[in-house]
Amino acid sequence: MRVFKFGGASVNSAEAVKNMAEILRQQREHGPLTVVVSAMGKTTNALEEVARLFFNEKDYSGAFAKVKDYHSQIVAGLFPEEKHPFRQEFDLLFEELAGILRKQPSLNFDFDYDQIVSYGEIISTKIVAAYLNEAGIKTRWVDIRKCLKTDNTYREAVVDWELSTNLVKKAFAPNSEQILLTQGFIGSTINNLTTTLGREGSDYTAAILAYILDAESVTIWKDVPGVLNADPKWFDNCVRLDQLSYLDAIELAYYGATVIHPKTIKPLQNKNIRLHVKSFLNPKDPGTIIGDVSYESLTPSFIFKMDQVLIHISPLDFSFIAEDKLRTIFGYFSKHGMKINLMQNSAVSFQVCVNNDQTRIPNLLNDLRQDFKVSFDTGLELITIRYYDDSTIKRVLVNKDLILEQRSKRTIQMVVKDLG
Repeated sequence: MRVFKFGGASVNSAEAVKNMAEILRQQREHGPLTVVVSAMGKTTNALEEVARLFFNEKDYSGAFAKVKDYHSQIVAGLFPEEKHPFRQEFDLLFEELAGILRKQPSLNFDFDYDQIVSYGEIISTKIVAAYLNEAGIKTRWVDIRKCLKTDNTYREAVVDWELSTNLVKKAFAPNSEQILLTQGFIGSTINNLTTTLGREGSDYTAAILAYILDAESVTIWKDVPGVLNADPKWFDNCVRLDQLSYLDAIELAYYGATVIHPKTIKPLQNKNIRLHVKSFLNPKDPGTIIGDVSYESLTPSFIFKMDQVLIHISPLDFSFIAEDKLRTIFGYFSKHGMKINLMQNSAVSFQVCVNNDQTRIPNLLNDLRQDFKVSFDTGLELITIRYYDDSTIKRVLVNKDLILEQRSKRTIQMVVKDLG
């Protein structure tokens, strides 16, 4: 059995869904398939805006209408008949979401976020499953929330592996006659309250299913030819990496390479399941293989994180930043769910680079100021180079002010400010 994962770009239009169907039509001949599908296009971003407006009790109707109109266009392209049976099911899905939005917000934004944003995956997979069956590709839609169980850490839920293993094996028994299609990114608590696994968590879902089902491989279908050594948005002349070791893949994901979710690699490495990253635009191209491979060196890889905040923390009494103070600092970061992208300490100061998350940073700063002097700089970039050399460092520092640097044998990270 193989696990495929299709991201938002691979289902962002009616034509994209049809292209996905042709890939599956060809691939199903090689054995049972479990397929994980993300929300369509930029739907997660759009639903995040709906969730923010809802939580702040502002008018979300315009944002909601845009989400429905976008999906309606895709449905019209896949099911041209106005009275097609799926049209009614589609309307009922948006009525379910509208029903959630008619309620009063809770006191927990992360909870409300998960109940709303998760509909991107539900709607996407319902559309895709209906079209695949229409196209003669037998498909069974599976609600991942009934078998992927997590704790109640909303927006960053932790998987209950023992419970999920039993439920997943029942729900995803391999079937050579039909494709099993499900959602990425989402799960639920034992009380059936929807949770999410973190942004871009569909890759992780695919890895979880592969691990539990003892899959022979996982393939992530992207709009790029494989794992590139940089993001084409920020870098010219990107190079495809033919292969990556599990170690290098997890390092790149940890530092922010967007092609793979950071949690994806560990379950695959534990069972030596190979991960393929391939292009849905050119499905016959080789892509990148991630597995138990070795090499002397690798093409330098560049990772750019924009809109970073550098927080400066120092004691109120000029004492050392010792273990007790570090415990307090990390406690506050954990409390507010803030991920640290880079940290550096001296005798009397501690600096932390984080994403500019305005739903979390203000409360974090308020707590830190109870025990420390705190200041911060915004509008920064975090540049990471894996397998660096002097020429690669010089290349990325053109017209940049270097604020903070941290390096190891193979990796360098630099916090910089663009000089314009």
